[in-house]
Amino acid sequence: MTEGPDITFVLGTRPEIIKLAPVIRECEDRSLTRSIIHTGQHYDESLDLVFFDQLALPEPTHHLEVGSSTHGRQTGEMIIRIEEILRRERPDTLLVQGDTNSVLAGAIAASKLDIDLGHVEAGLRSDDRTMPEETNRVLTDHASDYLFAPTEQSRARLRSERIPDERIYVTGNTIVDAVEQNRTLAAQRSAVLAEYDLVPGRYCLLTAHRAETIDDEQRFGDLLTGVGRVASHLEREVVYPIHPRAAKSLEAFDLDVPDGIRIVEPQNYLDFLSLEDAASLVLTDSGGVQEEACILGVPSVTLRESTERPETIDVGANRLVGTDPAAIVEGADEMIDRDGEWTNPFGNGTAATQILDTITGAERREVSPK
Repeated sequence: MTEGPDITFVLGTRPEIIKLAPVIRECEDRSLTRSIIHTGQHYDESLDLVFFDQLALPEPTHHLEVGSSTHGRQTGEMIIRIEEILRRERPDTLLVQGDTNSVLAGAIAASKLDIDLGHVEAGLRSDDRTMPEETNRVLTDHASDYLFAPTEQSRARLRSERIPDERIYVTGNTIVDAVEQNRTLAAQRSAVLAEYDLVPGRYCLLTAHRAETIDDEQRFGDLLTGVGRVASHLEREVVYPIHPRAAKSLEAFDLDVPDGIRIVEPQNYLDFLSLEDAASLVLTDSGGVQEEACILGVPSVTLRESTERPETIDVGANRLVGTDPAAIVEGADEMIDRDGEWTNPFGNGTAATQILDTITGAERREVSPK
């Protein structure tokens, strides 16, 4: 490894792996010393560790295998174990991405030590404090030394919270880097369309996994009813790669899956990217999927009451509808014929380069005290 800062990554879920992959690859290209702490926040290997193999990433240096638990117990266990590693290894910079409990745990552990903290995807806000993710992202932003905001809108939000401007860097979102790096690879390697006998542009894609949706019988039932009506109204099958937690809720609530929704197994990243890329419409409660669909030029409907990705709505790529069945159908009807020619608001695919340029000092400024 060459001279430069020692960088440690903390991650624990599929979206973090995908979005940090371009930064990890950039570290490899620059021969920078780096280590990866995998918290094991996702308890299903098909949803996280397999992505390291598929994305040709180095194996995590540390596996914490924390698993699923209450927010407090899970976060507390991660803080304790991350701190032990950081005290032993003393990296210069710790990088986290997004808004999970792994992100908050890494942020708290680093902020108590003499280690710079960088938050990739800083400044996102849903203004819904009932979402645990909102608390995680706000606290992490205010603890960070480097706030890598994906858009000018995110920068403005951080400024409005009185975070010093010299800590904020608008880099674009690493999801653009990831999609650009993997879209062609997915087209070459994935056979998922043939496997499910799907015709590009003739089906819709559904993701629904957030706790506030699937842990509420009424909301989950309304969502499925609305999506079923979309399938009938648009005369297109809706493919639903179901999260294990959602599958458990479906069984526990004894919910009927409407005709027109085909439930399939969780997909690896390249297969899921292929499903997104060839869909005529994406219906989702995922923030990351909102971004990916926007980048791919596929219209989306967000099955939530708020979103921390308002840029997707501003450019006409997305509509926010909640889980009311009639609103879901109305939103799908409005979005289905969008041509995908909107402007990508998330940057030009150089976020990883800009992030490491900042950390290594190419654009480094004096960081103000927290």
